[in-house]
Amino acid sequence: MSESGALILIVEDEASVRRSLRTILLDCGFRVVEAGTAAEAVQRANEHNPDLVLLDLGLPDRDGLTVVTAMRAWSLAPVIVLSARGQEGDKVTALDSGADDYLIKPFSANELLARIRVALRHVALRTPVRDPVVELGDVRVDLGRRVVTRSGQEIHLTPHEYKLLEVLLRHADRVVTHRQLLNEVWGPGHGTETRYLRVYMVSLRQKLEPVPGRPRWIITEPGVGYRLRLDRELASS
Repeated sequence: MSESGALILIVEDEASVRRSLRTILLDCGFRVVEAGTAAEAVQRANEHNPDLVLLDLGLPDRDGLTVVTAMRAWSLAPVIVLSARGQEGDKVTALDSGADDYLIKPFSANELLARIRVALRHVALRTPVRDPVVELGDVRVDLGRRVVTRSGQEIHLTPHEYKLLEVLLRHADRVVTHRQLLNEVWGPGHGTETRYLRVYMVSLRQKLEPVPGRPRWIITEPGVGYRLRLDRELASS
């Protein structure tokens, strides 16, 4: 990814701070989109698929970390938290929630730009950010709205089925191990209970696959885990 021209989402409720950040970023050749609340931030992220997010935690409607949680359902875009909360616990919580970096207010423009450059360089080594809407044949998964449809009709997925699909999409075209799926969907302590996966994968395939017995999208990697295959050529073979 080229740093020049990258789209940055500023999430900050104070208009004066947003203006300052916007000026700094535009002067350096970045493109900018803004949000003043957590709800607006999630909406802007879904609409614009930003390359990086600058996120204040003290938003008027919800804690800023809810934005990170919502985005991590479909995006790997780096999130740099900008906050007056300087306690170590706050930093750890933000980073554990999926943020990539943490800057304590006040900070200098040079430090902010340096952190942005580093984050954009690192993201080039990660799996590309996926669109919040993914199509698997006649199945359409809107990760931003958490809605799954087939031929235009909404499909009801249980919470565990949806979480499994979400994790597979986040790691699309890569093998996700049994242990990783169990830990992410059912939580620590369930890493060896593969019978859960077999039952739920059968159900998920029944709802999503054209021919559940010959899966086109959700592929079993024997003895290892599963892969959600988005490669159109491979999937149609």
